[in-house]
Amino acid sequence: MNRRKHLFAIGMTVLILAFIGIGAVNAAEPKPAQANWENLKHLAAGGEVHVVLNDGKSYAAKFQSFSDEAIVVRTSAGEQTFSRQGVLRVSAMKEPHRGRNAIIGAAAGFGLGLGIAAGYAASQRKEYPQNRYFEVDGPIVGAVSGAVGAGLGVALSKGGWYDVYRAR
Repeated sequence: MNRRKHLFAIGMTVLILAFIGIGAVNAAEPKPAQANWENLKHLAAGGEVHVVLNDGKSYAAKFQSFSDEAIVVRTSAGEQTFSRQGVLRVSAMKEPHRGRNAIIGAAAGFGLGLGIAAGYAASQRKEYPQNRYFEVDGPIVGAVSGAVGAGLGVALSKGGWYDVYRAR
């Protein structure tokens, strides 16, 4: 395997392992205590929610407001109010943080690529002292690894639904 293919293979392996960590960080984000009706105060008006009632009916809606007694949402049928006693669960969409993860991925990928190229260049300097591996390959491997890292950061960003309130 030639030198650049070797560097590329090592870099991609390290990047894949590093960005599995981004998925773990996203999964480990704290979630509020779900049995507390007051968690609804963290929802923004107009944000997407799913409301599931005790009778099993489910509504995709836009959150409007809530009080101690009820939640008000806007469904395709118009504004609806559901009593607190009738609500089994309220779920909201989690922010995916794609931009943040792309920047983290690009920085980590670029740094890892430069580190791998520097390590490889250092191992080759004794045998080929006249060659300038790091000066040529370092930025190339860093740029490629950075682009792959940014892509992985975006790909591993997940939004998804999480429960804001659950009665039981």
